[in-house]
Amino acid sequence: MKKRKALALLSGGLDSTLAVKMMLEMGIEVEALNFTSPFCTCTGKNAGCKSEAVRVAQEFDIPIKVVHKGLDYLEIVRNPRHGYGKGINPCVDCRIYLLAKAREYMSECGADFVITGEVLGQRPMSQRRDTLRVIERESGLEGLLLRPLSARHFEPTIPEREGWVDREKLLAIKGRSRKDQFHLAEELDVKNYPCPAGGCLLTETSFVPKVKDVFDHSDELNLRDFRMLKIGRHFRIGERTKAIIGRDENDNRLLEAAMQPGEAAITWLDGNTPLGVVMGIQDEACLELAMRLLLRYTKAESGAECRLKVRCNGTETVRNVINDITEEAVVRYRID
Repeated sequence: MKKRKALALLSGGLDSTLAVKMMLEMGIEVEALNFTSPFCTCTGKNAGCKSEAVRVAQEFDIPIKVVHKGLDYLEIVRNPRHGYGKGINPCVDCRIYLLAKAREYMSECGADFVITGEVLGQRPMSQRRDTLRVIERESGLEGLLLRPLSARHFEPTIPEREGWVDREKLLAIKGRSRKDQFHLAEELDVKNYPCPAGGCLLTETSFVPKVKDVFDHSDELNLRDFRMLKIGRHFRIGERTKAIIGRDENDNRLLEAAMQPGEAAITWLDGNTPLGVVMGIQDEACLELAMRLLLRYTKAESGAECRLKVRCNGTETVRNVINDITEEAVVRYRID
């Protein structure tokens, strides 16, 4: 019998790792597909979803392709056909997007079917029985999408009916408890998996205003604007102008590294200071407002005239600004 191949959506988390391991134990060839997003909560140097997925792929000795969600994904976030969850998270549309990309890649990599680590009832929006059927249908994977951890809750797929995989070895895990997965990890000798934490910033209600602000004030969408949302405090100071002020030294370093030509960096010269970056259209009024906002996060004396350094396109200037912004004004301009 011809050896069959599965294309796995591999996040690097426990569920998708177990799904891959189960297929390998059945003698199925596996290739992994990992998607990165500007909204992933993974943080830390050399850490995050991508590196976890790559680590798992290396450990299991399977090939992996990393795909970056692009502008087409941002359009889905802006106008999801199936709506949002509690935040601005288009979970159903996102799964359809990922699986449709997987379907397109199947012929390229020679896969016979697709597997995921989805568990029935684990996620309130995208893993209900009805939405799982919608996702399967609209991604074009009807009959070819196998969910090994919950497969016995569903009708047999083509891989099961054709005998490519043994349905008796598939599982019937259901719900939000992770107890069954932890037990299975012990059975399959799966170790060093990440804790079930993190996820997507789009599910966090506090993140919603930042995303909506970019949609509302952008002539053209770009991924960089959304990646920047994870750094610092954000202020809308003009229709096409934003100021970002670092919260700590790590933010300062990230802002410095992310600056682009035409953007201005501002710092207070007479004491410890966060870094402020002014993005977009700059005029004198916006630049002065950004400097006053920055002083709010220093130890500059209220009402004092302060010296600030402004760097832009390789030139530096020093400006004197009064530290007089009110808390009401800070709240008015801050995006949260």
